Amino acid sequence: MITNQAVNQAIDYILLHIEDDLSLEIVAEHCHFSKYYFSRIFKEQTGESVYGFIKRVRLQQSAFRLKTEKRRPITEISADYGYSSSNYSSAFKLYYHMTPVFFRRKSYGLSMTHPFFHHETWKAESFEESNRKITVKEVPDYHVLYERHFGSYEGLSRQWKRFICKYQKYITEGTLFLEKTYDDPAVTKEELCLSDLCMSVRENCSLENTAVIQGGTCAVYDFKGSMKHIYAAYQTLFLVWLPRTGYVLDGSRSLFDVYHTVDGDRGYMELDICVPVKK
Repeated sequence: MITNQAVNQAIDYILLHIEDDLSLEIVAEHCHFSKYYFSRIFKEQTGESVYGFIKRVRLQQSAFRLKTEKRRPITEISADYGYSSSNYSSAFKLYYHMTPVFFRRKSYGLSMTHPFFHHETWKAESFEESNRKITVKEVPDYHVLYERHFGSYEGLSRQWKRFICKYQKYITEGTLFLEKTYDDPAVTKEELCLSDLCMSVRENCSLENTAVIQGGTCAVYDFKGSMKHIYAAYQTLFLVWLPRTGYVLDGSRSLFDVYHTVDGDRGYMELDICVPVKK
């Protein structure tokens, strides 16, 4: 768990500006620390240097876009993250052990092994099926109490139990539980997947670990079903639904889930998958 709020602030800043010119000095200055002190606490909290984190996130986000923006030339996507064509190919192959061209070709399929339930395969819905479940609408901002974790999304149910027990006294009848996931497990190693467990609180909550989840225009997928099918719903949104619409992912905001029903014994869930979009 990332407990240092300056490090959380830095992660938010890096993710928001990942396509910009970033450095340790720029991030440390944003957090009002010397680069030497900040470099140490960032490494202690995340296990990575600031430079290593930036480099990894750029490669992972570019891989996600290779997968979801199949009509865009690879050179354009690599340039978005500051790479020349040759440098990008070398860096990508070093990290993923395959070329960007092969990675994109490999991701064309709409049915493949599930990243968590390895004995299962996931299969995307048709556009018509998904379109009946997805509504583009304005979503409010949410003021939340949160905890941030690195680790497999498969283990989030255990983290949720601990989180709810820890903050039980802040839960009211109107409390909403939300979850922000930042990575696609198909392109990010399980142990490096980033997530925020969140619960709505009043704006005057005195705890330090509070934030605002920005709403706005979102494609909202009304999910009802087994937790093992949530991954397929996400993939359907990105690989089937978005390419057929006039919308694109709005990278200035994070996607998030709003939970309505969770039955852990049956593995059944009802939630809104909120993906920020723009024309």
